[in-house]
This record gives sequence, structure tokens and C-alpha cells, in this order.
Amino acid sequence: MSSLPVSEPSIGSETRKEQSIALVAEIPEKAASVQYAQYLRVQKRRLWAVRLSQLLVLILFLGLWELAANMKWVDSMLTSKPSQIVHSFQELAFHGDLLKHTWTTAIETFIGIVVSMLFGTLVAVVFWWSTFASKVLEPYVVVLNALPKVALGPIFYIWLGDKYSIYGMAMAISVIVTIIMVESGFKEISKTKLKLMESFGASKAQMLRMVLLPASIPNLIATLKVNVGLTLVGVIMGEFLSSKAGLGYLIIYGGQVFQMNMVMVSIAMLALLSIVMYGLVNVIGRFAKKKYHFET
Repeated sequence: MSSLPVSEPSIGSETRKEQSIALVAEIPEKAASVQYAQYLRVQKRRLWAVRLSQLLVLILFLGLWELAANMKWVDSMLTSKPSQIVHSFQELAFHGDLLKHTWTTAIETFIGIVVSMLFGTLVAVVFWWSTFASKVLEPYVVVLNALPKVALGPIFYIWLGDKYSIYGMAMAISVIVTIIMVESGFKEISKTKLKLMESFGASKAQMLRMVLLPASIPNLIATLKVNVGLTLVGVIMGEFLSSKAGLGYLIIYGGQVFQMNMVMVSIAMLALLSIVMYGLVNVIGRFAKKKYHFET
């Protein structure tokens, strides 16, 4: 046995060791944070580059259009030009009924989207609930999806009148697509989860409420985005056939009296309306995905 005394580690040495270990552990974390910040800056620059390029493309298009009309490369009476469209927009907005017609089309589109989503989702739930009903009715859904919906316009006008035929046309275009997309989303849900709930004695209503519908949120949002465009197309087609108000009515009226400026302004308002509605759907989608813990 050695008689040399055993030295106990001092408190200061232990503290220095802990600090050195913590310092070593912090180095990769700091490096990673720096790299991540650099990655975010690169992504932000790319986003700005995309946005500026999009704006540049629009400015070039409008500039070439104005130049072609001023240089008489095209007949401005047939194609109009941006400066005339801006002047016509001011006249229609402040001295006409442009906002009234835009509001009419927006309300019709909103109602068409809501009704189509509710009815289409309900039919898709029925198809999931009953395999027999799905096998019986799916061929008819496929045929209706392939049918040119514009051919149904006169039927809707006779059956529903000049006002409600617009909603009929909007639903005819969007509801079939809603049924197909929502049903396909239901089929992609993991059957293991449903079997697990069934093994615990859950009813179909409980599986629908607790698993199927919450898991279908991304698919429902995607269907809603598709329905924005489809329902707007249906509303405009309905307004072409029977309406006395709305942007579709303005387009038809402007074409009949050969006022291309009115037609172009109406088309521009349609583009703006579709952007606003699509943006609202994106906001709703982000909120729903965050609530149900999906990645945005």
C-alpha cells in the first residue's frame, strides 16, 4: 500500500471541466444554427427573386400589349389596351355597377363552393359507409363526370329559373369532382388505424368522426382549392346563359355591344376574385392543418 495521500478533486477543477464540456457541446450547435440561418437567408432571397420575376413578367406583358396597340400592330378596338382598361375600370367602378356585379358573382361562387363541398363530402361518406352503395352508384358518378356540363344549362334554366340555374350549373361542375377526390382520399387513409379502432369496439360513426375526417383534412383542403376554380367557371357559365347581373353578364353584354374594354375589365375582376378566394382557402388550410397537427 502506498503511503502517498490521495488528492481529492477540487470544486474549481470540476467546474472548469463542466464548462469545457459544455463549450465543446455548444460548438456544433452554434455551427448548425449559423448554417440554418444561412439556409433561411438563401431561401428568402430565392422567394424574393421569384416574386420579382413574376412581377417583371406581368409588367413586360402589359408593356408589350400597350406598345402593340399604340404602334398599330394590333387593333385596339378588338384587343383593347391596358391604359383603356384602367380608364374603363374607373368609369365602371365609380359611375357604373362593377362592384355590384363583382359582389353578385362572389356570393354565387361562395354559395356554390359551400354547397358542393358539403354535398360532395356527404356522398363520399355514404360511399365509404356502404360498399354496396358505392358499387351501385360509382358508374353513374363516372358518367356524370365525363358529361359536358354546359349541355345541362338549358335544363337547369327550365327547371330552376334564371336565378337558381346559376347555382345548378356551379354544382354540376364542382360536386362530381368533390365526390371523386374526397372518396379517393378516404381510400388512402391507413386501414390499420380503422382496424385498430374496430378492434376496440368503435362504431363506424366514431371511426368517421375520430379518424377518417381529421385525417382527410389535407385532402379536403386540396379539394376546396380545386373547387374555387371549378365553381367560378360554373357560375360564369350560368351567368352567360340566364343572369341579369354578375361578371358573366358584363362579359356577354360587353361582347354584344362591342365594348371590349368592359369585357377586359370583367376578366381582370374575375382574375382578382379568384386570387382573393384562393388566398382565403390557403388561410383556412393553414389554420386547419395547424389545428389538427399537420405540417404546413
